[in-house]
Amino acid sequence: MSKTNTNILRGLLLLSYVIIIALVIYGFGALYSYLNTGADRSKMLHTEIKQVDQYLPEIQWAPLTNEGRAIDEQTLNKIENDYLDAWYVKYVAFKTNTKKGIDDYYTDSASENIYSIIAINSENKTTIEATTLEHHPNLEFFSEDGQLAVLTDHDVIEFKRLFSGETLITEVTEKSSYKVTLLLEDGFWRIRHLVKIKSEPYVVKKQNEPLKISELKGINYYPQANPWDMFGDGFDEGIIEKDFEIIKNSGLNSIRIFVPYDGFGKSNVDVKKLEQLTKVLDLAEAKNLKVMVTLFDFYGDYSVLDWTLTQHHAKRIVNTLKNHKALESWDIKNEPNLDFESRGEQLVTAWLDKMIDFVRAQDPNHAVTIGWSNAKSSTILKDKLDFVSFHYYENLDDLDATFKDLKTKITDRPIVITEFGVSSYSGLWNPFGNSEDDQAEYHKTIQSVFTENNISFMSWTLYDFDDIPKEVVGRLPWRQNAQKHFGFIDEEGNNKASFKYISN
Repeated sequence: MSKTNTNILRGLLLLSYVIIIALVIYGFGALYSYLNTGADRSKMLHTEIKQVDQYLPEIQWAPLTNEGRAIDEQTLNKIENDYLDAWYVKYVAFKTNTKKGIDDYYTDSASENIYSIIAINSENKTTIEATTLEHHPNLEFFSEDGQLAVLTDHDVIEFKRLFSGETLITEVTEKSSYKVTLLLEDGFWRIRHLVKIKSEPYVVKKQNEPLKISELKGINYYPQANPWDMFGDGFDEGIIEKDFEIIKNSGLNSIRIFVPYDGFGKSNVDVKKLEQLTKVLDLAEAKNLKVMVTLFDFYGDYSVLDWTLTQHHAKRIVNTLKNHKALESWDIKNEPNLDFESRGEQLVTAWLDKMIDFVRAQDPNHAVTIGWSNAKSSTILKDKLDFVSFHYYENLDDLDATFKDLKTKITDRPIVITEFGVSSYSGLWNPFGNSEDDQAEYHKTIQSVFTENNISFMSWTLYDFDDIPKEVVGRLPWRQNAQKHFGFIDEEGNNKASFKYISN
């Protein structure tokens, strides 16, 4: 064998040894790392629960006066997180009738109680959708060794829906108190005992008198360049300020704006967009305009386990704006009745009912409404609202009778029409549509109905738009083109004939 071939063979053997040694070292390192991850909860659990994304009920601890060892804030926060996670995985188990995750949050004896409920429900083809909305725990005892905690959770607001197959049997909201024992095992807190010690139906006290609102002469507002996307990279204070000047000079006194749930970060509200929202109210105040803020735009889930996240979102928005001088009222949701068919009327109404209570608890000083898509739905939850609002895009000849009929059903609070209008589009996709003169005649006529019946109003909308997001009306060109031409001002910035009747 030549000397060259011998050196090549020796080199290959040496390289092989190096690779084998590297693999052995890597294997020992991986094994060592694995053996030292026992306290990493996310690796231990069958299900990784990220609480900020899953379960955020309101929780308020009583002042600490517990027996035993003093507890530090970090440990108390750990108990709180593990305790709420335990509620979450239990409700997931009851909804799916599976055991996944229960052993990670409950001791063996506590798990058996949950498993027996799952077994009974599975046999009877019964499921439970549930959530808690509030907790008020009081730490009673914390052991000297830091391994055991006892607390009483007072006035837990618990909402449940019981199903037999796909059929909803009942809905119930309870206010209960629980005695809870938790044990520290494997680095996190497991529930040892969870015993209900008191329970009663939960009923929110009815308001004595609805909060008053101003006499609204307003308009729904999006900037012309970014409709349905007001907040974000295209946000322009200068444009909004000029638009508000136009609105004020036209004789209007208010605007209605929309806060998209996903766009604002869901439960983790985007700070930058919150600052932009506040700036919009600042600009409105400078022009002496009042603002109706519509929450949860483009939200459509309503799942019971999602409720705590929507409340967390609302809490951040409401508490940021509730003391702003420009704020007029809260519109809980735009046209939620359009979700009745896909999500179920009872579920949507239950969510609205609880969200009204929650928003009012955060801000008792501003009126609350719901922007129903039609007059027919506007009697739903009417006694819980400060004023009733609906949208009107139906035959103009029927408006007077529709409003007067509604007044016989809603006698003790104002009724506001918060959307109305007609498109001036007539073209390829709708050759028999309305002209700009037709649009002007429509607004002249509807203003006479408003004046005769003393109706507060907010029209749709200030501008014609070049582009409409497909999420709004879909992709069909006849719907897209019609939606583009509801404005009082055209794409070039010229006042249309209807502008003459924008305020009266």
